[in-house]
Amino acid sequence: MTTTTRRGLPRGAEERVAELYWEAFGGKLGAALGPAGTGRRFIAEHLNADRGVTALSDDGRVVGVAGFQLAGRGLVGGDAAAVRATYGQVRGMWRLFLLALLERTPARGELVMDGIAVDAGERGRGIGGLLLREIEAVAVEQGCRRIRLDVVAENRRAQALYERHGFRAVAVHRTPWLRDVLGFGAVTTMHKAVAR
Repeated sequence: MTTTTRRGLPRGAEERVAELYWEAFGGKLGAALGPAGTGRRFIAEHLNADRGVTALSDDGRVVGVAGFQLAGRGLVGGDAAAVRATYGQVRGMWRLFLLALLERTPARGELVMDGIAVDAGERGRGIGGLLLREIEAVAVEQGCRRIRLDVVAENRRAQALYERHGFRAVAVHRTPWLRDVLGFGAVTTMHKAVAR
């Protein structure tokens, strides 16, 4: 099977992208956007298609997605009003607080990856590498000097993928008080310099 990448999200693929994203990140997003069905629906309804790269199988099925932030917008959108409309005024405020803990703002000249998700049945076939190369091409076109990402410190498999593609760990941020709430207690920040 051949896999190709494309910028943006194919029309009508929002639910599929949300499914992949939830599969990859539901553990840390669950407290803020759960339960799972509601979280997937929220993500699908608030995707910024121009802030993603997708991997497609030869039959056109989305088998991977990578999101990035530029100019204040990432792959998954949804402002405070959208969160309150979905989860209610009171519960929405708590969820907004949790989402704020996950927020990352790009520095000048920096593209921040929102995350990468590959269909469980397609892992190990190089799809993550294809997505990372396309993200790097976006960064070059945007004049960025580096790509930054944060990976849960316990996710050694993802960290190894990033290292194979030129990312280097620059800091570990320990937040043990978040372990019970978000399911992780440390995040590794990784950078990759981009050749302009």
